Amino acid sequence: MSAAPTDAQSVLPIALRDLIRLHAPQATLLAAIGQRILNIQAEGTPTEEAQLVPPDDWLERGDLAWITRDGALLGLLWSEGAPVPEGAVQVLTLLLSAASAEGANREADMLITQLPAATAWLSAELEFRQVSRTFLELFGLSGPEVLGRTVHEVFADHPTLAQHLASAAAGRAAELGDERLPPVPGVRGERWVRGSARPYFGGAAAGVLWTVQDVSAECAQQSQVATLLGTDLPLALLGPGGTVRGASRGLRQLLGEPEDGADAAAQRPLHEWPCWAPAGARLLQDLIQNAEAGQPSPAPSEVALARGGHLALVVRPSDTEPGLLLAEGARPATLSEENGAARLLHLSGAATILLDSRGRVQLISEQAARLLGFDSQGTEGTELTGLPLPRLQQQLGIKLHTPQGDPLTLPSLPDLPLPYSGEVLALLPGGLTRHLEVTLSALPGAHAGAGSSRKAAPELLLSLRDVTTLRRAQAKLRHDVSHDALTGLLNRSGLRSALGKATGTQTSGMVACLDIDGFGGLNAALSRTAGDLLLIQVAARLNDLAALEGGQAARLADDTFAVFLPHLGAAVGGQKLQAALREPLRAGKRLVPVTFSLGAAPLSPAAPEHALADAEVALQHARRRGRGQLTVFEPGMRAEEAQTFELEDQLRAVIEGGRQHEQFSLLYQPAVSLKDGRVLGAEALLRWTHPELGNVSPARFLPLAQRSDLITAIGEWVVREAVQGRAQLREATEQHDWRTSVNLSLEELRREGAIERLLPLITRPSALDIEVSASSLLDHSEQTLGLLNALRSRGARLIVDDFGDGASSLTALTQFPLYGLKLHPTLTTQLPGDPKSLKLVQGTVSLAHSLGLSVTAVGVETYAQLDVLRDLGCDAAQGYALTPPLSVGDLVTWVRGR
Repeated sequence: MSAAPTDAQSVLPIALRDLIRLHAPQATLLAAIGQRILNIQAEGTPTEEAQLVPPDDWLERGDLAWITRDGALLGLLWSEGAPVPEGAVQVLTLLLSAASAEGANREADMLITQLPAATAWLSAELEFRQVSRTFLELFGLSGPEVLGRTVHEVFADHPTLAQHLASAAAGRAAELGDERLPPVPGVRGERWVRGSARPYFGGAAAGVLWTVQDVSAECAQQSQVATLLGTDLPLALLGPGGTVRGASRGLRQLLGEPEDGADAAAQRPLHEWPCWAPAGARLLQDLIQNAEAGQPSPAPSEVALARGGHLALVVRPSDTEPGLLLAEGARPATLSEENGAARLLHLSGAATILLDSRGRVQLISEQAARLLGFDSQGTEGTELTGLPLPRLQQQLGIKLHTPQGDPLTLPSLPDLPLPYSGEVLALLPGGLTRHLEVTLSALPGAHAGAGSSRKAAPELLLSLRDVTTLRRAQAKLRHDVSHDALTGLLNRSGLRSALGKATGTQTSGMVACLDIDGFGGLNAALSRTAGDLLLIQVAARLNDLAALEGGQAARLADDTFAVFLPHLGAAVGGQKLQAALREPLRAGKRLVPVTFSLGAAPLSPAAPEHALADAEVALQHARRRGRGQLTVFEPGMRAEEAQTFELEDQLRAVIEGGRQHEQFSLLYQPAVSLKDGRVLGAEALLRWTHPELGNVSPARFLPLAQRSDLITAIGEWVVREAVQGRAQLREATEQHDWRTSVNLSLEELRREGAIERLLPLITRPSALDIEVSASSLLDHSEQTLGLLNALRSRGARLIVDDFGDGASSLTALTQFPLYGLKLHPTLTTQLPGDPKSLKLVQGTVSLAHSLGLSVTAVGVETYAQLDVLRDLGCDAAQGYALTPPLSVGDLVTWVRGR
């Protein structure tokens, strides 16, 4: 167990633990906090881990959510007994994102302190999703009056508020100015609030975090202080012990030139200010103590000044601020207008530099000094006074650039039209970069001298505003608009923009689109987390290849990616992509062999952005050709693609219109025993006879159904028809052990509601044999085993189809409850003349029999093939050497004739 966190990191793990306890008490968080990886649960002390990698058991069971931002992995939230709540992911994403930014600890601590404050969580549509109790109390509202309603409904009289919050929902943080609340029964005095609205992003949701604080006392005091500062009368607002809360311009003129400065004096009791003579300071202290004791002076007292003379002062309780005192003088003091302006500049709280008419530094406020990285009260601040502005820049070692990054030289001040405003990028010593908004304005100048009507050139006020955080937030928003959150690659919008910029600059190049074959089933089998890990690995490989070739990689959607390679042809680029993706991907400790369908298109110099659409068309063609295919775009494919979409619409019309019996039919391919010639059963094959197109190949329409929601309805119809057809065959042939098989994909069975609809149709004693592809059994998950066991428990015999071609798993033959396997036609077409094919079939038959599995040869075309398969020990065969697929009636006739 690690030692307790220290310093700025101490609060964040505790807050994360509290949030988990509130939102996901059964979950465990693995998060990167500073330089450490912590394991945090709802109870107990956080422990330290070696790396931010999910344990193997997290990939095998439970629900795991990736907490990411800008393609960076911030944490992993895993729950074994219940799904990970989306709200927990959103809150943790917000908090961990703040902790990973510049100034991480300070921002994270600030965020933590805001959570129990008056806070409202709004959706992107400005609907209240959740509010804190303090928020309701502050506005005099109740939960039912707020939750589920929009800001426009709850605060109908505050249209400006809704505009600011809408701006935050669009991605721009907003500071909401002070606003007076309407009176609330039972609450006296004016009430003022101040708020801030910032966008937050988490998971697939976005919204606004609106925090509000009661600033009634602060506003009232500011109003009083503003009144004091705006008069030449010597006035001061005093706190306990006579500490100055605010002083008028007239009273500050009494300071003269104290060594510790006006700011330091303002933080001290009034009687300690250096403007008083010792006797005057003692008298003033007595006046303050008497006023605090409830005995204010009935008449002004003459308080002695250090420079001579007296000031008549009355100290009494403030009429507007309970608990505060007001020191009020009877006459103003005098000080030069120039010196007074300088003092007020020190006290203004703004980052400002006062320049004389020739651009020489007269005064630098403390805020400006902190912004530029030096101490205004030290020796360095003194040495800078009197320097021209360019010399100030040189002395401080500041390099200026335009917002676009180009070097910038300070212009001549007399040549600038006033007022002037602009923005610069300031590179400070140490490498810190700040975005600064700069404003230069003129202050009223004094007369040149007695008897002169000419006014002196005005003094200049240079104001600096640090907008670094704002600019970085804007840059991040621009990045998010064009980049994928999980992988950090460009998204579709970002890739289109990159291709658009290539117009006129590229004379060659290619764009490729690709996706993972069978990713839906793979993702369901491995878990969402392992699926995301596979996607990140694919993204890394594509990004490496794109960087090597000077191109760009993008994630378009789910498992679909695209790559722009500016210097390669479509065929060569496609081959390089296949080579880069050939090695298996890793999921936990397992290596998963994955194939990709890939479409490539050449780049057109006239319209490079069209290459993306062409590549997507080529990808559709590659998918229809099977797994692991590469297709290069040709112009005729677009028309064919349009026909494909039209065909899918027509297929949907057949299903949704209930016209399956009008256009669908089943043919049966019988399987014959090679030992005694007995007909064992038949495989049901779906056929579609279109009224205009005629016979549509299953290889053409089944992939369309597979990629949509039609496949489940088609599978249900096939199973019903096959059960009825088998009953007819048994009755007509009096062969009561007749078996009928149908093809069902595991990906189809994993779809929501599919297994529940099909299982009642596959029941004893009418259970069918179920054929599943060998490639679908690459997934050895508990879900796959559960599906197959559910089918077997209903009496179905499970047969591996297309064994021996493409990706097949020998381990699947021992891990799943299988009855037999069917050899892929490519294993029989080379018989009997090819010795290698002969040995391959012989070895497969021997292996299957040793495991207790039957073997059926498919696609048998000649009698010679039948003879050699019989000699090799194959159990059964089907193909045109025996008979082509037949209807139910023709099959009955064929069986009776044998």
